[in-house]
Amino acid sequence: MRDMRSQDLFDHALNERFVVEAPLAARMRPKKISEFEGQEHIVGEGRLLRRAIESDRLFSSIILWGPPGTGKTTLAMIIANTTASAFENLSAVLAGKAELRRILDAAEERRKYQGQRTILFVDEVHRWNKAQQDALLPHVEQGMITLIGATTENPYFEVIGALVSRSRVFQLRPLQDDEVERIIRVALTDEQRGYGMRSVTIASDAMAHLVRVAGGDARNALNALELAVDSTPGDTIHITLEIAQESIQRRAVLYDKDGDAHYDTISAYIKSVRGSDPDAALFWLAKMLYAGDDPRFILRRLLILASEDIGLADPMGLVVASAATQAFQFIGLPEGIYPLVEATLYLSTAPKSNSAGAYFKAFKSIEEQGAVDVPDHLKDPNRDAAALGHGAEYDYPHEHAAHFVGQGYLPDSMLGTYFYHPSKLGYEQEVADRLDRWRRAQRQALELEDFIEVPDLPESEIQSLKRHHTRDRNSA
Repeated sequence: MRDMRSQDLFDHALNERFVVEAPLAARMRPKKISEFEGQEHIVGEGRLLRRAIESDRLFSSIILWGPPGTGKTTLAMIIANTTASAFENLSAVLAGKAELRRILDAAEERRKYQGQRTILFVDEVHRWNKAQQDALLPHVEQGMITLIGATTENPYFEVIGALVSRSRVFQLRPLQDDEVERIIRVALTDEQRGYGMRSVTIASDAMAHLVRVAGGDARNALNALELAVDSTPGDTIHITLEIAQESIQRRAVLYDKDGDAHYDTISAYIKSVRGSDPDAALFWLAKMLYAGDDPRFILRRLLILASEDIGLADPMGLVVASAATQAFQFIGLPEGIYPLVEATLYLSTAPKSNSAGAYFKAFKSIEEQGAVDVPDHLKDPNRDAAALGHGAEYDYPHEHAAHFVGQGYLPDSMLGTYFYHPSKLGYEQEVADRLDRWRRAQRQALELEDFIEVPDLPESEIQSLKRHHTRDRNSA
């Protein structure tokens, strides 16, 4: 067995090998806050988080939220290098409750016998289940540990509310092009960690390509630079545009089918179709398909939009969306993209109407009035008709001119109530004209002076009713 001295020498040799053999992105990770690139809104001079790091007085819990390659882990490592506290590092993907328990017990021992605080960094903290996140709460509240959680997902949705409420959330943004370029240039000139001891140059158009395709992700840019250098033979290396293109051929689109990018992108797509912008709709559609999203999910959303946002302004909208869905099921990928694109363009350029939302006014009326009996003349005449007079006074519309008769179809207390107000666009203009004639004739026949105005519902209440229906559908 090695003694302590030989163990220290072994660890030092291992660290030396790491500096040489580790990926460029790992070697170039900043060790001090002054070396950190980007995120000026949270770690710029005088900013709150920077002051807390430099004074070694962190908050009881911090959540760093942002896309990959923006510096979440790097910030945690900088804190580890500058703090007097013990620093523990966990991956929520790999670690379970047993590992967390070991760290919490050790933190308690340090606090009790050494008076030393413990900082716990949990990468991908949203991957822990509720029980694992709950286990942190009492220790955060008691100040036993300072938590730094990193996540690529919106913590207000993916982290339990009790933990978020006790945390300061800092949102990191994709790096700007000039920031990514500076990171690349530092890697080219750094003599200890980068390529400063080698003869490596890069053409301006190659640099522009690496920066553009990296998409604000420093790790992506450094990985591409490393591949470009290591795959180019010779002692003198000049990275051309062709080499850069081979090293980073396709931008990695941030996209998790269960995460923020997925829902944000489909939201942008639907809002573009609703907003009658076919170009934006095609752009967001392309992003979803490029990232590998399921076209059937997109088609389901188009079917909803065709009724919710176009409706009777163009009844063919639902027909086109339905036909595209059926065609895609029959064709599959890749040719099935064409009916999806056709439906996207048709719905984007169709006249719009959200008059189908009248249903929620009717639903609200039922909710407020409770049980309302069906008028006798509208009841089923085939059940107890002789004894109760059900359907006796019903006037059959097809026996009248224009197949219309001005009788009432609502309960007496609600006669003259109008939930549905057609738009004045597309086919629905014809519906509006026809309905206006029928309603005037009905009011005259029923001797109603005017109609009963039903106020529009606030958007928040409509969304609440929609969620109510979604819950009912999911529980069915």
